[in-house]
Amino acid sequence: MSLWLHGIGVARGIAIGRVSKISGTDLEVREYFVEPDEVESEIARYTHAHEEAKEQLREVRAQIPAGTPQDIAAFIDTHLLMLDDHSLSEAVMGRIRDDRLNAEGALRQARDALMAVFEQMDDPYLRTRQNDVEHVVARVLRILLQSERALPEPDDSPPGEEARIVVADDITPADIILLSQQKTAAFVTEYGGPLSHTAILARSLHLPAVVGVHNARRLLRDGEQLVVDGAAGHILASPDAAALTRFRHRIARDQRYQRRLERLKDEPAVSRDGTKIRLLANIELSEDAAEAARVGAEGVGLYRTEFLFMNRAELPTEEEQYTAYARVVAAVTGTITIRTLDLGADKQVDSGARSGPTPNNPALGLRAIRLCLREPELFRTQIRALLRASAHGRMQIMLPMISNTLEFRQARRLIESCRTELAAEGHAMAESIPVGAMIEVPAAAIAAPWLARTCDFFSIGTNDLIQYTLAIDRVDDEVNYLYDPLHPAVLALIQQTIAAGAQAGIPVAMCGEMAGDVRYTRLLLGLGLTEFSMHPSSLLEVKRIVMDADIAGLRARVDRALASTELAEQRSRLAELDAQ
Repeated sequence: MSLWLHGIGVARGIAIGRVSKISGTDLEVREYFVEPDEVESEIARYTHAHEEAKEQLREVRAQIPAGTPQDIAAFIDTHLLMLDDHSLSEAVMGRIRDDRLNAEGALRQARDALMAVFEQMDDPYLRTRQNDVEHVVARVLRILLQSERALPEPDDSPPGEEARIVVADDITPADIILLSQQKTAAFVTEYGGPLSHTAILARSLHLPAVVGVHNARRLLRDGEQLVVDGAAGHILASPDAAALTRFRHRIARDQRYQRRLERLKDEPAVSRDGTKIRLLANIELSEDAAEAARVGAEGVGLYRTEFLFMNRAELPTEEEQYTAYARVVAAVTGTITIRTLDLGADKQVDSGARSGPTPNNPALGLRAIRLCLREPELFRTQIRALLRASAHGRMQIMLPMISNTLEFRQARRLIESCRTELAAEGHAMAESIPVGAMIEVPAAAIAAPWLARTCDFFSIGTNDLIQYTLAIDRVDDEVNYLYDPLHPAVLALIQQTIAAGAQAGIPVAMCGEMAGDVRYTRLLLGLGLTEFSMHPSSLLEVKRIVMDADIAGLRARVDRALASTELAEQRSRLAELDAQ
Protein backbone atom coordinates (compact mmCIF):
# COMPACT_ATOMS: atom_id res chain seq x y z
CA MET A 1 0.00 0.00 0.00
CA SER A 2 1.30 3.45 -0.90
CA LEU A 3 1.93 6.15 1.72
CA TRP A 4 1.87 9.91 1.13
CA LEU A 5 4.03 12.13 3.37
CA HIS A 6 4.34 15.88 3.24
CA GLY A 7 7.12 18.26 4.26
CA ILE A 8 8.76 21.46 3.03
CA GLY A 9 10.11 21.32 -0.50
CA VAL A 10 13.46 23.12 -0.50
CA ALA A 11 15.12 21.96 -3.75
CA ARG A 12 13.02 21.40 -6.83
CA GLY A 13 12.98 18.30 -8.97
CA ILE A 14 11.53 14.79 -8.90
CA ALA A 15 13.55 11.71 -7.97
CA ILE A 16 12.66 8.01 -7.85
CA GLY A 17 14.84 5.65 -5.82
CA ARG A 18 15.23 3.38 -2.81
CA VAL A 19 15.22 4.48 0.83
CA SER A 20 18.60 4.52 2.56
CA LYS A 21 18.22 5.61 6.20
CA ILE A 22 21.07 7.20 8.16
CA SER A 23 21.27 8.85 11.57
CA GLY A 24 22.53 12.40 11.77
CA THR A 25 22.33 14.44 14.93
CA ASP A 26 20.04 12.43 17.23
CA LEU A 27 22.68 10.94 19.50
CA GLU A 28 22.04 9.55 22.97
CA VAL A 29 24.24 11.44 25.43
CA ARG A 30 24.71 10.40 29.05
CA GLU A 31 25.75 13.01 31.61
CA TYR A 32 27.79 12.08 34.69
CA PHE A 33 30.31 13.61 37.07
CA VAL A 34 34.03 12.87 36.85
CA GLU A 35 36.47 12.72 39.74
CA PRO A 36 38.70 15.76 40.38
CA ASP A 37 41.78 13.90 39.18
CA GLU A 38 39.97 12.99 35.93
CA VAL A 39 39.15 16.54 34.89
CA GLU A 40 42.29 17.17 32.82
CA SER A 41 42.06 13.83 31.05
CA GLU A 42 38.41 14.60 30.23
CA ILE A 43 39.46 17.95 28.78
CA ALA A 44 42.13 16.17 26.75
CA ARG A 45 39.51 13.71 25.48
CA TYR A 46 37.31 16.59 24.35
CA THR A 47 40.25 18.40 22.72
CA HIS A 48 41.20 15.28 20.78
CA ALA A 49 37.63 14.81 19.52
CA HIS A 50 37.46 18.49 18.57
CA GLU A 51 40.67 18.24 16.51
CA GLU A 52 39.57 14.96 14.94
CA ALA A 53 36.32 16.61 13.81
CA LYS A 54 38.30 19.37 12.11
CA GLU A 55 40.48 16.80 10.37
CA GLN A 56 37.40 14.94 9.10
CA LEU A 57 36.03 18.14 7.59
CA ARG A 58 39.36 18.93 5.96
CA GLU A 59 39.31 15.47 4.39
CA VAL A 60 35.81 16.07 3.03
CA ARG A 61 36.91 19.40 1.60
CA ALA A 62 39.86 17.73 -0.10
CA GLN A 63 37.49 15.25 -1.79
CA ILE A 64 35.43 17.94 -3.52
CA PRO A 65 36.04 17.46 -7.26
CA ALA A 66 37.95 20.08 -9.21
CA GLY A 67 35.65 22.47 -11.01
CA THR A 68 32.97 22.35 -8.31
CA PRO A 69 31.62 25.86 -7.56
CA GLN A 70 33.50 27.47 -4.69
CA ASP A 71 30.33 28.05 -2.71
CA ILE A 72 30.08 24.27 -2.16
CA ALA A 73 33.41 24.26 -0.32
CA ALA A 74 32.29 27.34 1.60
CA PHE A 75 29.75 25.27 3.55
CA ILE A 76 32.57 23.09 4.88
CA ASP A 77 34.59 26.21 5.62
CA THR A 78 31.69 27.53 7.71
CA HIS A 79 31.80 24.46 9.95
CA LEU A 80 35.58 24.64 10.19
CA LEU A 81 35.31 28.28 11.28
CA MET A 82 32.80 27.29 13.95
CA LEU A 83 35.23 24.69 15.25
CA ASP A 84 38.00 27.29 15.20
CA ASP A 85 35.89 29.63 17.32
CA HIS A 86 37.31 29.36 20.83
CA SER A 87 34.05 30.36 22.51
CA LEU A 88 32.47 26.91 22.09
CA SER A 89 35.56 25.04 23.31
CA GLU A 90 36.03 27.40 26.24
CA ALA A 91 32.40 26.92 27.27
CA VAL A 92 32.79 23.13 27.15
CA MET A 93 36.08 23.07 29.04
CA GLY A 94 34.65 25.52 31.58
CA ARG A 95 31.78 23.15 32.33
CA ILE A 96 34.18 20.22 32.65
CA ARG A 97 36.38 22.14 35.10
CA ASP A 98 33.72 24.01 37.06
CA ASP A 99 30.96 21.38 37.13
CA ARG A 100 33.16 18.28 36.72
CA LEU A 101 30.91 17.12 33.89
CA ASN A 102 31.95 14.49 31.39
CA ALA A 103 32.94 15.84 27.99
CA GLU A 104 29.78 14.68 26.22
CA GLY A 105 27.51 16.23 28.83
CA ALA A 106 29.48 19.48 28.87
CA LEU A 107 29.33 19.71 25.08
CA ARG A 108 25.61 19.08 25.03
CA GLN A 109 24.97 21.74 27.68
CA ALA A 110 27.13 24.27 25.81
CA ARG A 111 25.23 23.43 22.63
CA ASP A 112 21.86 23.88 24.34
CA ALA A 113 22.89 27.31 25.67
CA LEU A 114 23.99 28.42 22.22
CA MET A 115 20.87 27.00 20.58
CA ALA A 116 18.70 28.98 23.00
CA VAL A 117 20.26 32.18 21.66
CA PHE A 118 19.52 31.19 18.07
CA GLU A 119 15.94 30.23 18.97
CA GLN A 120 15.23 33.84 19.91
CA MET A 121 16.42 35.23 16.58
CA ASP A 122 13.68 36.84 14.54
CA ASP A 123 15.24 36.54 11.08
CA PRO A 124 14.34 33.02 9.79
CA TYR A 125 17.59 32.73 7.85
CA LEU A 126 19.73 33.52 10.88
CA ARG A 127 17.66 31.32 13.15
CA THR A 128 18.33 28.33 10.92
CA ARG A 129 22.06 28.76 11.56
CA GLN A 130 21.34 26.70 14.67
CA ASN A 131 21.37 23.74 12.29
CA ASP A 132 25.06 24.40 11.69
CA VAL A 133 25.70 24.40 15.44
CA GLU A 134 23.83 21.09 15.69
CA HIS A 135 25.85 19.58 12.83
CA VAL A 136 29.21 20.65 14.24
CA VAL A 137 28.41 19.47 17.76
CA ALA A 138 27.04 16.14 16.48
CA ARG A 139 30.29 15.48 14.63
CA VAL A 140 32.33 16.00 17.81
CA LEU A 141 29.84 13.99 19.88
CA ARG A 142 30.03 11.01 17.51
CA ILE A 143 33.79 10.93 18.00
CA LEU A 144 33.47 11.20 21.79
CA LEU A 145 30.84 8.47 21.85
CA GLN A 146 32.82 6.34 19.40
CA SER A 147 29.61 6.01 17.41
CA GLU A 148 30.98 7.11 14.07
CA ARG A 149 28.66 5.69 11.46
CA ALA A 150 29.79 5.00 7.93
CA LEU A 151 27.72 6.48 5.15
CA PRO A 152 26.06 3.99 2.81
CA GLU A 153 28.26 2.35 0.22
CA PRO A 154 28.38 4.05 -3.20
CA ASP A 155 25.28 3.29 -5.23
CA ASP A 156 25.92 1.99 -8.76
CA SER A 157 22.26 1.53 -9.73
CA PRO A 158 20.84 3.37 -12.77
CA PRO A 159 20.32 7.08 -11.99
CA GLY A 160 16.75 8.34 -11.73
CA GLU A 161 15.25 4.89 -11.13
CA GLU A 162 16.78 2.75 -8.39
CA ALA A 163 19.30 5.25 -7.06
CA ARG A 164 19.58 5.99 -3.34
CA ILE A 165 17.29 8.46 -1.59
CA VAL A 166 18.79 9.32 1.78
CA VAL A 167 16.35 9.64 4.69
CA ALA A 168 17.69 11.08 7.97
CA ASP A 169 16.78 13.16 10.97
CA ASP A 170 19.12 15.80 9.54
CA ILE A 171 22.06 15.82 7.14
CA THR A 172 25.21 17.85 7.49
CA PRO A 173 26.63 19.78 4.51
CA ALA A 174 29.72 17.54 4.65
CA ASP A 175 27.59 14.40 4.32
CA ILE A 176 25.60 15.93 1.45
CA ILE A 177 28.81 16.63 -0.45
CA LEU A 178 30.04 13.07 0.02
CA LEU A 179 26.69 11.49 -0.81
CA SER A 180 26.22 13.66 -3.90
CA GLN A 181 29.32 12.01 -5.33
CA GLN A 182 27.76 8.56 -4.80
CA LYS A 183 24.73 8.84 -7.10
CA THR A 184 22.36 9.92 -4.38
CA ALA A 185 19.13 11.00 -6.09
CA ALA A 186 17.46 13.05 -3.34
CA PHE A 187 17.32 13.84 0.40
CA VAL A 188 14.51 13.65 2.93
CA THR A 189 15.00 14.93 6.48
CA GLU A 190 12.78 15.09 9.54
CA TYR A 191 14.02 18.54 10.56
CA GLY A 192 15.27 21.67 8.85
CA GLY A 193 13.86 24.57 6.88
CA PRO A 194 14.14 26.24 3.48
CA LEU A 195 16.90 28.61 4.64
CA SER A 196 19.20 26.05 6.27
CA HIS A 197 22.63 25.41 4.80
CA THR A 198 21.47 21.87 4.02
CA ALA A 199 18.65 23.28 1.88
CA ILE A 200 20.87 25.87 0.19
CA LEU A 201 23.47 23.22 -0.60
CA ALA A 202 20.86 20.84 -2.03
CA ARG A 203 19.70 23.61 -4.37
CA SER A 204 23.29 24.38 -5.38
CA LEU A 205 23.90 20.70 -6.18
CA HIS A 206 20.53 20.44 -7.99
CA LEU A 207 19.39 17.59 -5.74
CA PRO A 208 15.66 17.32 -4.98
CA ALA A 209 15.12 17.67 -1.23
CA VAL A 210 12.21 17.74 1.23
CA VAL A 211 12.76 18.70 4.87
CA GLY A 212 10.54 18.77 7.94
CA VAL A 213 9.01 15.33 7.26
CA HIS A 214 8.30 14.33 10.85
CA ASN A 215 8.81 10.64 11.72
CA ALA A 216 10.12 9.86 8.23
CA ARG A 217 12.60 7.27 9.49
CA ARG A 218 9.93 5.51 11.53
CA LEU A 219 7.40 5.42 8.67
CA LEU A 220 9.75 4.51 5.81
CA ARG A 221 11.58 1.20 5.38
CA ASP A 222 15.13 0.70 4.12
CA GLY A 223 15.06 -0.37 0.48
CA GLU A 224 11.47 0.80 -0.02
CA GLN A 225 10.82 2.54 -3.32
CA LEU A 226 10.25 6.27 -2.91
CA VAL A 227 9.22 9.21 -5.07
CA VAL A 228 10.39 12.67 -3.91
CA ASP A 229 8.84 15.84 -5.32
CA GLY A 230 11.13 18.62 -4.14
CA ALA A 231 8.92 21.40 -5.48
CA ALA A 232 5.64 20.34 -3.86
CA GLY A 233 7.26 18.86 -0.73
CA HIS A 234 5.54 15.51 -1.36
CA ILE A 235 6.88 12.00 -0.78
CA LEU A 236 5.21 8.84 -2.09
CA ALA A 237 6.35 5.53 -0.59
CA SER A 238 5.73 2.20 -2.37
CA PRO A 239 4.12 3.82 -5.43
CA ASP A 240 1.96 1.64 -7.66
CA ALA A 241 2.70 1.15 -11.36
CA ALA A 242 0.38 3.98 -12.46
CA ALA A 243 2.00 6.47 -10.09
CA LEU A 244 5.50 5.46 -11.21
CA THR A 245 4.55 5.94 -14.85
CA ARG A 246 3.07 9.34 -14.09
CA PHE A 247 6.16 10.57 -12.20
CA ARG A 248 8.54 9.24 -14.85
CA HIS A 249 6.62 11.20 -17.46
CA ARG A 250 6.93 14.29 -15.25
CA ILE A 251 10.70 13.79 -14.94
CA ALA A 252 11.04 13.56 -18.73
CA ARG A 253 8.76 16.57 -19.20
CA ASP A 254 10.72 18.62 -16.63
CA GLN A 255 14.00 17.79 -18.36
CA ARG A 256 12.63 19.00 -21.69
CA TYR A 257 11.21 22.10 -20.02
CA GLN A 258 14.56 22.91 -18.37
CA ARG A 259 16.34 22.65 -21.72
CA ARG A 260 13.85 25.15 -23.19
CA LEU A 261 14.36 27.51 -20.25
CA GLU A 262 18.12 27.49 -20.80
CA ARG A 263 17.55 29.08 -24.21
CA LEU A 264 16.00 32.12 -22.51
CA LYS A 265 19.05 33.16 -20.49
CA ASP A 266 20.22 35.71 -23.07
CA GLU A 267 16.73 36.94 -23.96
CA PRO A 268 15.46 40.25 -22.53
CA ALA A 269 12.74 39.98 -19.88
CA VAL A 270 10.09 41.88 -21.85
CA SER A 271 6.39 41.05 -21.75
CA ARG A 272 4.22 40.46 -24.83
CA ASP A 273 2.89 44.01 -24.54
CA GLY A 274 6.38 45.51 -24.33
CA THR A 275 6.93 46.05 -20.59
CA LYS A 276 10.56 45.66 -19.47
CA ILE A 277 10.97 43.70 -16.22
CA ARG A 278 14.24 43.56 -14.26
CA LEU A 279 15.14 40.11 -12.96
CA LEU A 280 17.77 40.09 -10.21
CA ALA A 281 19.34 37.43 -8.01
CA ASN A 282 19.57 36.95 -4.26
CA ILE A 283 23.02 35.61 -3.43
CA GLU A 284 24.60 34.19 -0.29
CA LEU A 285 28.30 34.28 -1.21
CA SER A 286 30.49 36.14 -3.68
CA GLU A 287 30.89 32.90 -5.63
CA ASP A 288 27.11 32.84 -6.24
CA ALA A 289 27.57 35.81 -8.57
CA ALA A 290 28.78 33.43 -11.29
CA GLU A 291 25.54 31.40 -11.10
CA ALA A 292 23.51 34.63 -11.19
CA ALA A 293 25.34 35.72 -14.34
CA ARG A 294 24.94 32.26 -15.90
CA VAL A 295 21.15 32.49 -15.80
CA GLY A 296 21.13 36.07 -17.08
CA ALA A 297 20.41 38.01 -13.88
CA GLU A 298 20.76 41.76 -14.44
CA GLY A 299 22.28 42.26 -11.00
CA VAL A 300 21.86 41.32 -7.34
CA GLY A 301 18.79 42.48 -5.47
CA LEU A 302 19.83 41.22 -2.03
CA TYR A 303 23.18 40.43 -0.49
CA ARG A 304 23.17 39.82 3.26
CA THR A 305 26.05 41.01 5.44
CA GLU A 306 25.27 39.20 8.70
CA PHE A 307 27.63 36.28 8.03
CA LEU A 308 30.69 38.39 8.82
CA PHE A 309 29.32 39.02 12.31
CA MET A 310 28.25 35.52 13.32
CA ASN A 311 30.15 32.79 15.20
CA ARG A 312 33.07 34.95 16.30
CA ALA A 313 34.38 36.58 19.45
CA GLU A 314 35.26 39.98 17.94
CA LEU A 315 33.37 42.32 15.64
CA PRO A 316 34.81 42.41 12.10
CA THR A 317 37.07 45.37 11.42
CA GLU A 318 36.53 47.95 8.70
CA GLU A 319 39.33 46.40 6.63
CA GLU A 320 37.89 42.91 6.94
CA GLN A 321 34.45 44.11 5.89
CA TYR A 322 35.86 46.22 3.05
CA THR A 323 37.74 43.22 1.65
CA ALA A 324 34.61 41.04 1.74
CA TYR A 325 32.32 43.66 0.22
CA ALA A 326 34.81 44.70 -2.47
CA ARG A 327 35.15 41.08 -3.57
CA VAL A 328 31.42 40.55 -4.02
CA VAL A 329 30.83 43.97 -5.64
CA ALA A 330 33.57 43.30 -8.18
CA ALA A 331 32.16 39.82 -8.92
CA VAL A 332 28.63 40.97 -9.72
CA THR A 333 27.44 41.83 -13.22
CA GLY A 334 25.20 44.87 -12.89
CA THR A 335 24.11 46.63 -9.72
CA ILE A 336 24.30 44.93 -6.32
CA THR A 337 22.01 45.86 -3.44
CA ILE A 338 23.73 45.24 -0.11
CA ARG A 339 21.60 45.10 3.00
CA THR A 340 23.19 46.58 6.11
CA LEU A 341 23.46 44.58 9.30
CA ASP A 342 20.16 42.88 10.16
CA LEU A 343 21.05 41.47 13.55
CA GLY A 344 19.50 42.22 16.91
CA ALA A 345 21.21 42.49 20.27
CA ASP A 346 19.69 39.10 21.05
CA LYS A 347 21.43 37.68 18.00
CA GLN A 348 24.95 38.68 18.99
CA VAL A 349 26.36 35.30 19.95
CA ASP A 350 29.73 36.58 21.09
CA SER A 351 30.46 39.83 19.31
CA GLY A 352 29.19 41.92 22.17
CA ALA A 353 27.45 44.68 20.25
CA ARG A 354 25.23 45.15 23.27
CA SER A 355 25.19 43.63 26.73
CA GLY A 356 22.26 43.06 29.01
CA PRO A 357 19.39 40.61 29.34
CA THR A 358 17.80 39.03 26.29
CA PRO A 359 14.52 40.82 25.53
CA ASN A 360 11.25 38.96 26.02
CA ASN A 361 10.21 39.57 22.43
CA PRO A 362 13.31 40.03 20.26
CA ALA A 363 11.22 40.11 17.06
CA LEU A 364 9.95 43.51 18.21
CA GLY A 365 13.08 44.62 20.02
CA LEU A 366 16.41 46.28 19.35
CA ARG A 367 17.44 44.88 16.00
CA ALA A 368 18.43 45.80 12.44
CA ILE A 369 18.38 49.58 11.84
CA ARG A 370 17.34 50.19 15.46
CA LEU A 371 20.46 48.50 16.76
CA CYS A 372 22.65 50.28 14.21
CA LEU A 373 21.34 53.69 15.23
CA ARG A 374 21.71 52.84 18.92
CA GLU A 375 25.28 51.63 18.33
CA PRO A 376 26.56 54.18 15.77
CA GLU A 377 30.19 53.00 15.84
CA LEU A 378 29.07 49.52 14.82
CA PHE A 379 27.11 51.08 11.97
CA ARG A 380 29.82 53.56 10.96
CA THR A 381 32.38 50.78 10.60
CA GLN A 382 30.12 48.90 8.21
CA ILE A 383 29.10 52.00 6.25
CA ARG A 384 32.70 53.12 5.79
CA ALA A 385 33.58 49.65 4.45
CA LEU A 386 30.59 49.68 2.09
CA LEU A 387 31.36 53.15 0.75
CA ARG A 388 34.95 52.18 0.05
CA ALA A 389 33.80 48.97 -1.68
CA SER A 390 31.53 51.04 -3.94
CA ALA A 391 34.62 52.01 -5.95
CA HIS A 392 34.74 48.44 -7.32
CA GLY A 393 31.32 48.32 -9.01
CA ARG A 394 27.74 49.55 -8.92
CA MET A 395 26.26 49.36 -5.44
CA GLN A 396 23.09 50.28 -3.60
CA ILE A 397 22.74 50.31 0.19
CA MET A 398 19.52 48.95 1.66
CA LEU A 399 18.44 49.63 5.25
CA PRO A 400 16.42 46.84 6.93
CA MET A 401 13.39 47.12 9.21
CA ILE A 402 12.72 50.78 8.51
CA SER A 403 9.41 51.75 10.12
CA ASN A 404 9.41 55.57 9.83
CA THR A 405 11.07 58.45 7.99
CA LEU A 406 13.02 59.59 11.05
CA GLU A 407 15.02 56.35 11.16
CA PHE A 408 15.82 56.62 7.47
CA ARG A 409 16.93 60.26 7.72
CA GLN A 410 19.14 59.51 10.72
CA ALA A 411 20.82 56.64 8.87
CA ARG A 412 21.28 58.74 5.76
CA ARG A 413 22.92 61.55 7.73
CA LEU A 414 25.37 59.03 9.19
CA ILE A 415 26.11 57.69 5.69
CA GLU A 416 26.83 61.20 4.41
CA SER A 417 29.05 61.88 7.43
CA CYS A 418 31.08 58.75 6.65
CA ARG A 419 31.35 59.79 3.00
CA THR A 420 32.78 63.18 4.04
CA GLU A 421 35.31 61.50 6.33
CA LEU A 422 36.45 59.04 3.68
CA ALA A 423 36.79 61.75 1.05
CA ALA A 424 38.99 63.77 3.42
CA GLU A 425 41.12 60.66 3.98
CA GLY A 426 41.59 60.21 0.24
CA HIS A 427 39.56 57.01 -0.22
CA ALA A 428 37.97 56.26 -3.60
CA MET A 429 34.18 55.89 -3.71
CA ALA A 430 31.42 55.85 -6.27
CA GLU A 431 30.09 59.32 -7.05
CA SER A 432 26.52 58.31 -6.30
CA ILE A 433 25.27 55.45 -4.12
CA PRO A 434 21.49 55.04 -3.90
CA VAL A 435 20.16 54.38 -0.41
CA GLY A 436 16.83 52.62 -0.02
CA ALA A 437 14.54 51.00 2.51
CA MET A 438 13.52 47.39 2.89
CA ILE A 439 9.74 47.35 3.28
CA GLU A 440 9.12 44.51 5.70
CA VAL A 441 7.24 46.21 8.53
CA PRO A 442 3.53 46.90 7.90
CA ALA A 443 3.99 50.46 9.19
CA ALA A 444 6.56 51.08 6.45
CA ALA A 445 4.18 49.83 3.76
CA ILE A 446 1.38 52.03 5.08
CA ALA A 447 3.78 54.99 5.31
CA ALA A 448 5.30 54.25 1.87
CA PRO A 449 3.98 57.52 0.30
CA TRP A 450 5.96 59.51 2.86
CA LEU A 451 9.02 57.25 2.88
CA ALA A 452 9.20 57.43 -0.92
CA ARG A 453 10.00 61.14 -0.66
CA THR A 454 13.27 60.39 1.15
CA CYS A 455 14.32 56.98 -0.22
CA ASP A 456 16.07 56.29 -3.52
CA PHE A 457 14.37 52.89 -3.86
CA PHE A 458 12.22 50.33 -2.06
CA SER A 459 12.65 46.57 -1.81
CA ILE A 460 9.76 44.56 -0.42
CA GLY A 461 10.85 41.79 1.95
CA THR A 462 7.78 39.58 1.79
CA ASN A 463 9.07 36.95 4.26
CA ASP A 464 8.92 39.31 7.23
CA LEU A 465 6.14 41.50 5.85
CA ILE A 466 3.78 38.51 5.77
CA GLN A 467 4.87 37.32 9.22
CA TYR A 468 4.43 40.73 10.84
CA THR A 469 1.13 41.40 9.10
CA LEU A 470 -0.41 38.06 10.06
CA ALA A 471 1.34 37.76 13.47
CA ILE A 472 2.71 34.28 12.75
CA ASP A 473 6.10 32.61 12.66
CA ARG A 474 6.48 30.74 9.38
CA VAL A 475 9.10 28.33 10.78
CA ASP A 476 6.87 27.37 13.72
CA ASP A 477 5.09 24.11 12.88
CA GLU A 478 2.22 25.06 15.17
CA VAL A 479 1.16 28.16 13.21
CA ASN A 480 2.94 28.15 9.84
CA TYR A 481 -0.25 26.96 8.13
CA LEU A 482 -1.43 30.58 8.57
CA TYR A 483 1.44 31.92 6.45
CA ASP A 484 -0.52 33.22 3.46
CA PRO A 485 0.98 35.46 0.75
CA LEU A 486 -2.53 35.86 -0.74
CA HIS A 487 -4.10 37.30 2.39
CA PRO A 488 -5.98 40.48 1.34
CA ALA A 489 -4.06 42.55 3.90
CA VAL A 490 -0.70 41.37 2.54
CA LEU A 491 -1.71 42.11 -1.06
CA ALA A 492 -3.00 45.55 -0.07
CA LEU A 493 0.34 46.42 1.58
CA ILE A 494 2.31 45.22 -1.46
CA GLN A 495 0.05 47.13 -3.83
CA GLN A 496 0.29 50.31 -1.76
CA THR A 497 4.08 50.12 -1.65
CA ILE A 498 4.37 49.65 -5.43
CA ALA A 499 1.94 52.51 -6.05
CA ALA A 500 3.83 54.84 -3.69
CA GLY A 501 7.10 54.11 -5.48
CA ALA A 502 5.52 54.76 -8.88
CA GLN A 503 4.00 58.03 -7.65
CA ALA A 504 7.39 59.22 -6.34
CA GLY A 505 9.30 57.94 -9.36
CA ILE A 506 11.54 55.52 -7.45
CA PRO A 507 12.18 51.83 -8.26
CA VAL A 508 10.37 49.17 -6.25
CA ALA A 509 11.79 45.65 -6.15
CA MET A 510 10.75 42.52 -4.26
CA CYS A 511 13.45 40.33 -2.71
CA GLY A 512 11.40 37.94 -0.57
CA GLU A 513 10.61 34.34 -1.49
CA MET A 514 7.34 35.39 -3.09
CA ALA A 515 9.34 37.02 -5.92
CA GLY A 516 10.80 33.68 -7.00
CA ASP A 517 7.61 31.63 -6.63
CA VAL A 518 6.08 31.22 -10.09
CA ARG A 519 2.64 30.78 -8.54
CA TYR A 520 2.67 34.52 -7.82
CA THR A 521 4.52 35.94 -10.83
CA ARG A 522 1.43 36.95 -12.81
CA LEU A 523 -0.21 38.35 -9.68
CA LEU A 524 2.83 40.52 -8.92
CA LEU A 525 3.02 41.70 -12.52
CA GLY A 526 -0.66 42.62 -12.25
CA LEU A 527 0.09 44.56 -9.06
CA GLY A 528 2.63 46.62 -11.01
CA LEU A 529 5.89 45.06 -9.81
CA THR A 530 8.70 45.56 -12.35
CA GLU A 531 11.75 44.30 -10.40
CA PHE A 532 11.99 40.76 -9.03
CA SER A 533 14.95 39.41 -7.02
CA MET A 534 15.17 35.68 -6.32
CA HIS A 535 17.37 32.63 -5.99
CA PRO A 536 19.12 32.12 -9.35
CA SER A 537 17.47 28.70 -9.81
CA SER A 538 14.05 30.39 -10.15
CA LEU A 539 15.02 33.16 -12.54
CA LEU A 540 14.56 31.50 -15.93
CA GLU A 541 11.12 30.15 -15.06
CA VAL A 542 9.99 33.58 -13.88
CA LYS A 543 11.42 35.05 -17.10
CA ARG A 544 9.36 32.63 -19.19
CA ILE A 545 6.17 33.79 -17.50
CA VAL A 546 7.14 37.44 -17.93
CA MET A 547 7.79 36.96 -21.66
CA ASP A 548 4.40 35.27 -22.11
CA ALA A 549 2.47 37.86 -20.09
CA ASP A 550 0.09 40.56 -21.23
CA ILE A 551 0.74 42.87 -18.29
CA ALA A 552 -1.96 45.41 -19.13
CA GLY A 553 -4.50 42.59 -19.15
CA LEU A 554 -3.13 41.18 -15.90
CA ARG A 555 -3.46 44.54 -14.15
CA ALA A 556 -7.11 44.79 -15.11
CA ARG A 557 -7.78 41.24 -13.92
CA VAL A 558 -5.93 41.74 -10.61
CA ASP A 559 -7.82 45.00 -9.98
CA ARG A 560 -11.13 43.17 -10.50
CA ALA A 561 -10.06 40.34 -8.19
CA LEU A 562 -8.96 42.66 -5.39
CA ALA A 563 -12.15 44.67 -5.71
CA SER A 564 -14.18 41.62 -4.75
CA THR A 565 -15.58 41.72 -1.22
CA GLU A 566 -15.98 37.93 -1.08
CA LEU A 567 -12.76 36.17 -0.10
CA ALA A 568 -13.65 32.96 -1.95
CA GLU A 569 -14.40 34.90 -5.14
CA GLN A 570 -11.18 36.88 -4.80
CA ARG A 571 -9.14 33.68 -4.42
CA SER A 572 -10.87 32.11 -7.39
CA ARG A 573 -10.13 35.11 -9.61
CA LEU A 574 -6.49 35.21 -8.51
CA ALA A 575 -6.15 31.48 -9.23
CA GLU A 576 -7.47 32.11 -12.75
CA LEU A 577 -4.47 34.33 -13.51
CA ASP A 578 -2.40 31.26 -14.29
CA ALA A 579 -4.92 30.33 -16.96
CA GLN A 580 -3.87 33.39 -19.03
